[in-house]
Amino acid sequence: MSWIMLIVGLVLLIFGADLLVKGAARLAASFGVPALVVGLTVVAFGTSAPELAVSVKSAWSGQAELAVANVVGSNIFNILCILGLAALISPLVVSAQLIRQDVPIMILVSAAATAMAWDGSIVKWEAALLFIGLLAYTGFLFLQGRKQGLETADADTAGLLQQKAPLWQNLALLVVGLVLLVLGARFLVQSAVQIASSFGVSDAVIGLTIVAIGTSLPEVMTSVVATLKGQRDIAIGNVVGSNIFNILCVLGLSGLVSPEPLLANMQMASLDMPVMLAVALLCLPLFFVGASLSRLEGGLFLVLYAAYVWYLIALTLNLGYLSDLRTGIIFVLVPLVAVYVTTLLGVDLRRRLR
Repeated sequence: MSWIMLIVGLVLLIFGADLLVKGAARLAASFGVPALVVGLTVVAFGTSAPELAVSVKSAWSGQAELAVANVVGSNIFNILCILGLAALISPLVVSAQLIRQDVPIMILVSAAATAMAWDGSIVKWEAALLFIGLLAYTGFLFLQGRKQGLETADADTAGLLQQKAPLWQNLALLVVGLVLLVLGARFLVQSAVQIASSFGVSDAVIGLTIVAIGTSLPEVMTSVVATLKGQRDIAIGNVVGSNIFNILCVLGLSGLVSPEPLLANMQMASLDMPVMLAVALLCLPLFFVGASLSRLEGGLFLVLYAAYVWYLIALTLNLGYLSDLRTGIIFVLVPLVAVYVTTLLGVDLRRRLR
């Protein structure tokens, strides 16, 4: 029954997010809000709405650990699995703005969240700083768009706003979408807690894996569909933007509404959040060289995600080969990645010096 509730919750979250974005975007446009602002706020919020609903619900209900785990697990999954899968379909193009601006911002906010959780919790004032960061980042993007002459949003947002509908219909979409998000989050959180109890594991483990993967399904669809359509730059932009939003908004807002500090147990503070930061850091050199993500690098991302999940399962179940697995990851896989990145940068440097 818990698994059925989990699936139903995920379906409600995805459909609710889609309806909410459509209703809110058209409603904002009908009141004269510029398309650029709608694209930077309402539409950008859409793919992260499931994470926001689940984490806020978890925090409000006292499952503060699940709220943090959902964000951390989603960010790791977004980079390693979604970008890995998209790059295997077709090598991805990385824009100059992503390399110079958005990826460094993603690394910065990931480092900030990791530092905040190092003592085992994220308190109210730290959550407030994250949320203020979201407002500053959104304002910066808006001013940057105006400065660059982008008075309109991207094609997808423009297409959404061109679909005219009566005011009552937009309000109905907004309300129904919100109701579905709330119900979906409730079902998902309840089922996740029950599944964790039945397996004898913590809420954090379920949040880092099942819940995180489920709430990232909108990002999966957006990135994979964009890649199949040949819009190879959208996939990376979607993931990087979603990861920034997850930390600043989802984690920030969850911490503000939670009756207690957001909890990060020892494993999350010393393993999962540093992994989140490490994969964000890995993006910079890979994206920088050739302004692309190759099929080989996409495969590497998927191998890293498989190793992370495998280690997480072995650690949770205390499997007998845990020590050997840890040794293999630390002394074989990580050095291989380091050698590959170093070689890649070295070859690129020699090419630039010619």
